[in-house]
Amino acid sequence: MSGGHADWNQQIIDTFRANNGVVPQFGRSLILVHHRGAKSGIERISPLMGRRDGEDTWLIAASKAGAPDNPAWYHNLLAHPDVDIETPDGVVPVRAEELTGAEREAAWAKFTVIPTFAEYQRNTTRTIPVLALRRRPA
Repeated sequence: MSGGHADWNQQIIDTFRANNGVVPQFGRSLILVHHRGAKSGIERISPLMGRRDGEDTWLIAASKAGAPDNPAWYHNLLAHPDVDIETPDGVVPVRAEELTGAEREAAWAKFTVIPTFAEYQRNTTRTIPVLALRRRPA
């Protein structure tokens, strides 16, 4: 990733860290997902919308703004599911698990209450994956 998108992500990450997890246009709804490249092994950080699902679970959607393909971080999490996330309340070790069937549908419904996410689904023919990030022992 280079140029505009990488710069925008870095600005979001910097703002998140400077303001205890608050980013003006997103409030406290973002998490920073640390992940390793599926092939390269290079450490990366992606700011993502995280929907809480109980005390120890965060949901993330691989929407990529409705693009026809999944984002790179999705493939990275499938290859290396044990990661850390930065939340407004601190760093949490988690394990990523892709949701399927009724569990995926229920989780996706938590995103589509936000009109932008409903629009993302309308913009693509793929089913947008939803992953659960479940707390694991440190």
